[in-house]
Amino acid sequence: MEHKKKVILYTGAGLLFGISFLFMLYFGKETFYVEGTESTAKTYDYHFALITEETGNAYWQEIEQSAKATAAEHNIYLESTGPRKANPDEVLRTMDQMIAAKVDGIITQGLPGPRFLDLVHKANEHNIPVVTVDSDMPESERTAYIGTDNFDSGYLAGEELIRETTGEQVVGIITGNVESLNQQQRMEGFEEAIKNVDRIQVVDIRESNITEVGAAQVTYSMMKQHSDINALFGTSALDGVGMVQGVEEITVWERPYMIAFDILPETIHLLEEGKLDAVIAQYPDKMGTKAVETMIDLQHKDYVEPLQHTKTEVIREADELEDSL
Repeated sequence: MEHKKKVILYTGAGLLFGISFLFMLYFGKETFYVEGTESTAKTYDYHFALITEETGNAYWQEIEQSAKATAAEHNIYLESTGPRKANPDEVLRTMDQMIAAKVDGIITQGLPGPRFLDLVHKANEHNIPVVTVDSDMPESERTAYIGTDNFDSGYLAGEELIRETTGEQVVGIITGNVESLNQQQRMEGFEEAIKNVDRIQVVDIRESNITEVGAAQVTYSMMKQHSDINALFGTSALDGVGMVQGVEEITVWERPYMIAFDILPETIHLLEEGKLDAVIAQYPDKMGTKAVETMIDLQHKDYVEPLQHTKTEVIREADELEDSL
């Protein structure tokens, strides 16, 4: 009898332990389950890296959004990264890290200097194609450039100033970063367009550090120093908005003729209000889409054009922009 009681007791304890163990397994799984574990992780065909000039820049965000959308359509993981504020050294370090991570392709802007050339060469040695967007570095071994013809876009701005103004034009140029290849090329194109026009001269060039506040500050200080400036050209995306702010802080007899760059919403709003006279429109969303499509072609060993210029045009009124889209 005593033996039978012990058997029943041990059996009950065993059942209780078993039930408790099963509950522990179930609720432990629910508590510690992490989405994206190996059993549920999504499998992608390729892994591309997009390294932007700076993550908070609206222009680069357009490139990123379109690139990610295109990547998603083709089952590609697009890793987008970049410095919070423009920092070429950080871009180069990130590029080196992506090579070490053995990504399938790198999309980034062309940068001046031997370090970029070395990294593109290193990427090629590891069979990682590099596609440049926004600004090119043709001296490198990059596979393709996709973006604006920056010299031509600056030339368009110079032609617009010639066509839409009369009399002497004293010009101040606001540029995002004097070290950026695309900014240099835009200024070169602008100066090439006006070089034989005696009534137009550039008297000052200042750097905005690719911020609205910076553009406003240097516009204000430039016009305080050169009271005869009656035309302004901004070469980067946030310069136009900053130029308007800087001019509005100064009492001037007549607002200078102003040409901005890039069709960001706030820039177009200022164009509609008549506070900007013209905008050089480029289409960063097309750059992002085409860059990913080109990288896919490269994975398939297809031939790609090494130079793929996206659309650039002068917009004088918002309805012109609507017609062009």
